[in-house]
Amino acid sequence: MISKTLQTVLLLGLVLSLHIRNSSLSGKLPISLKNCTKLITLDVAENELVGSIPAWIGKRFSSMVVLNMRANKFHGRIPRELCNLASLQILDLAHNRLSWSIPTCFNKLSAMATRNDSLGKIYLDSASSTFDNVLLVMKGKVVEYSTILKFVRSIDLSSNALCGEIPEEVTRLSELQSLNLSQNSLTGRIPEGIGALRYLESMDFSVNQLSGEIPQSMSDLTFLSHLNLSDNRLRGRIPSGTQLQSFGPSSFSGNELCGPPLSKNCSVDNKFHVEHEREEDGNGLGGRWFYVSMVLGFIVGFWGVVGPLMFNRRWRYVYYHFLDRLRDQIWWRFM
Repeated sequence: MISKTLQTVLLLGLVLSLHIRNSSLSGKLPISLKNCTKLITLDVAENELVGSIPAWIGKRFSSMVVLNMRANKFHGRIPRELCNLASLQILDLAHNRLSWSIPTCFNKLSAMATRNDSLGKIYLDSASSTFDNVLLVMKGKVVEYSTILKFVRSIDLSSNALCGEIPEEVTRLSELQSLNLSQNSLTGRIPEGIGALRYLESMDFSVNQLSGEIPQSMSDLTFLSHLNLSDNRLRGRIPSGTQLQSFGPSSFSGNELCGPPLSKNCSVDNKFHVEHEREEDGNGLGGRWFYVSMVLGFIVGFWGVVGPLMFNRRWRYVYYHFLDRLRDQIWWRFM
């Protein structure tokens, strides 16, 4: 629970930076937090907070730069109202119970799309700059940022239950340095425009259900030093270029990929996929037409023979007379 002293401070709206990480907090975020309209940093990571992420965070805190709600028990949607946080540079909602899809309005997080270093100005000019720091998970490691925090742009939505596709709008956050969407249930393809994230240093899309080929534009990410696409349904050739080939095989394992740095030969793999696709076509559309034609042939043949016999007396007489003569000829031939 929130202490009475902190409740009083929140009611007065005097807080600019709130750090209550790993403080055994439980329950929901206090409504009194709404009073802190000038809040710059909210770090409530590693607690036992529950409920949905309040939509009023995106409405009340227009100056917010850091929002860290990592490792709690928040559930439900990621509210679209968070897209109103134009100054937001760090968003960490990892290790919760969030579901539904990633909001398509993330392109409105303009501080991640343009470099204005608003965070640096706030921290270096304020009295809190000497003790304000943030712990972030970057490239799979926990790193403490303080003086260089103004240069960091990061989104971490890993270890939730998010579904749907990765929105193309995410690729407009051209100043983003770290993007972690791992361990969710995301489907569809990796956005073709992913190469527009020109400053991206860390990308983790592992343990999802992403399909299709790796976009060629990913080889344009020259600053990329950490990549994990493992355990998806990706297939085809890994785009050529020194950038992607510099990563180890583990970055691509658990897929149907081929080419360096993997040992699987693409010529053999591509032949397999072509044959597999032909087989699917044969068992799919072609197979269905085969069975349809068999049924139609049976119906036409059946009524072509039986129909006239049922409705035409003369034809019936000729048919049975023909059968009698045929039977007599067979009888005399074998006697």
